[in-house]
Amino acid sequence: MIINFIHDENDSFETDNTDLIFNYNNSKHLHYTFWNSGFVPENWFSNVAIDLLYVSFSVFAADRLCKRSDAFDAWSRDIKLLIPVLENDLWIKNKSLLEETLSFLSGDRWSIEFRPRTESCTEKHYKNKWIKKKTSPQSYDKVCMFSGGLDSFIGAIDLLESIDKNNKILFVSHYGGGKGTKEYQDFLIEKFCAHYGLEDNNFQQFHTAVINGIEETTRTRSFMFFAHAIVLASTFKKTIPLTIPENGLISLNIPSTFSRIGTSSTRTTHPFYMSKLQELITELGLNVMINNPYQFKTKGEMILECKEQNFMKENVSNTMSCSHPDVGRNRGETHTLHCGYCLPCVIRRAALKRSGITDNSEYYDPDCQKVAIAKINLNSYRQGLKRFDPRLSFMTIQQNGPISENIKDYSELYERGIRELGEYIGGIK
Repeated sequence: MIINFIHDENDSFETDNTDLIFNYNNSKHLHYTFWNSGFVPENWFSNVAIDLLYVSFSVFAADRLCKRSDAFDAWSRDIKLLIPVLENDLWIKNKSLLEETLSFLSGDRWSIEFRPRTESCTEKHYKNKWIKKKTSPQSYDKVCMFSGGLDSFIGAIDLLESIDKNNKILFVSHYGGGKGTKEYQDFLIEKFCAHYGLEDNNFQQFHTAVINGIEETTRTRSFMFFAHAIVLASTFKKTIPLTIPENGLISLNIPSTFSRIGTSSTRTTHPFYMSKLQELITELGLNVMINNPYQFKTKGEMILECKEQNFMKENVSNTMSCSHPDVGRNRGETHTLHCGYCLPCVIRRAALKRSGITDNSEYYDPDCQKVAIAKINLNSYRQGLKRFDPRLSFMTIQQNGPISENIKDYSELYERGIRELGEYIGGIK
């Protein structure tokens, strides 16, 4: 599919064989809240930062609009994007790096053509509002992704417990349509404000939706999520650490059986993807350093080592780890809950069992018996555990992507994670 992106109807760029024209600022194409978030930057967004935001929108839109079932192998698609940018020469220079990063993340073949543009009417409007602003700008020392999941909850706690009280952290969230995770984010934000004396402006929540999107796998969501945080961090005119807290086992996301190989497993925070993303950020001249402090921790270890145990235990059930929390709407459910059988749910339950914490979270199918897919998943997990051979760990950790450093650390992490998972799966009758 070939998609031509524009900012307004005045963009007269035309090309042959375009399958779709997508207008970022047409409510029939895209809904996004970035400019209306209330964030008052210390310095206005650089051109390349704004470009990054819209590049991430472009990629996410293409991901939602191109069905994998239409690909020759029903998975890997050929996607060509025509994107207008403010810093055309810089993006042309980094075109191959961007395409490589995206191809690894989603398993598709990406081809991107850039063309120069000037500021859009939308950008001029919000820049003028910022120039005339009456409220004080916001400055922070660290940025942390905050999804509303258990890992991000622990990551936020550990940051708040370990930083100098004079430092300020900006937590950045994104939520999809429906109920999803926003209700969990909102509740935890309220708890953080009360417990740590934070203010609402310590949290920025964003929403982006492609109207009439037809593909559900959306492997590129993380690129768009992270882009929001990177763009905000770039306004502080100093090197900003961006924490992306996720347990190392899910980060590796090694297929539990041969039924989940390669890009069928998400690569949201895979070490190779994170290294390519950091390379791209650096080459674009953005002073942001991404890190995952839990790269070599299992989820159970994250829970056990959390720096504020009481607060964490009180709010475990207020976190959402499920990979598809909205699926219950199809069953007529009135509130969001975990499915209980997707891999993130199973890893969550295994970690909580190891930590000895009473899990009061709601799961639709905790014993993997209600729906067919749950039974299939449970059998898949059991097969994976049966085939587990610690002698091959150094090879197994590379099934979902290349790893060239810290092989021993990743292998040992994988072995501990599998043991953690096995203790839980073994208890399901």
